[in-house]
Amino acid sequence: MTLPAETIAQIAAELAEADRTHGVIPRITARFPEATVEDSYAIQGVWRDSQIDAGRKLVGRKIGLTSKAMQQATGITEPDFGVMFDDTVYESGAEIPVDHFSNVRIEVELAFVLKHPLEGPDCTLDDALAAIDYAVPALEVLNSHIELEGRTIVDTISDNAAYGAMVLGAVRKRPDEIDLRWVPGLLFKNGEIEETGVAAGVLNHPATGVAWLANKFHQHGARLEAGEIILAGSFTRPMWVSRGDEVLCDYGPMGTIECRFV
Repeated sequence: MTLPAETIAQIAAELAEADRTHGVIPRITARFPEATVEDSYAIQGVWRDSQIDAGRKLVGRKIGLTSKAMQQATGITEPDFGVMFDDTVYESGAEIPVDHFSNVRIEVELAFVLKHPLEGPDCTLDDALAAIDYAVPALEVLNSHIELEGRTIVDTISDNAAYGAMVLGAVRKRPDEIDLRWVPGLLFKNGEIEETGVAAGVLNHPATGVAWLANKFHQHGARLEAGEIILAGSFTRPMWVSRGDEVLCDYGPMGTIECRFV
């Protein structure tokens, strides 16, 4: 790491305040161009621990920037990860308060729930599939507290990988019940189709991201635990939403998700 501990704590506090007020702060890399990826995960970790200390319960992890669509949309070419808390999980049909978020966008994803712990350093796709209990369709609500123009992977990771919330569908499938690579996503806003994709757009198999995350966690002396929800990354570009928008995503054999922003 290149940033001193007090600077890391300061930035984490700024992000916590931006989350509380639904505001946006200047780019970290504009103010601290020497900041590294290790610094950004340290900032995220200080913020995460402060949220847990405040009583929030961690329920899983999100993986981001795992598809060409998202890498091209953001200009960032390596995956990242963040944490998900219990108060950010919605079910299909939910009304979502748009004022709770900043720079609100929607992504089409699959989520996985683990039945066994998963640990690197040499975790493979087969290992991940064996550890997964089931897959479930999910929409991710992006929530960016750092100005978007010019941001880098350091800014995004620091900001909990831009995670805001997720909306889960009702259809659950074991990995041996369906070819997860071919799960489709047809994303509609107010009745008009906006984005399409298939889950293979995420690293050629959406569960590959789970294996990647287990190996990444090993570098930090940690593992993925049984019962955790892993949001595997979008296979469409992000779609902007505003108050009053109605969103529907059709996942074919895995059903649909609907939500409305109020």
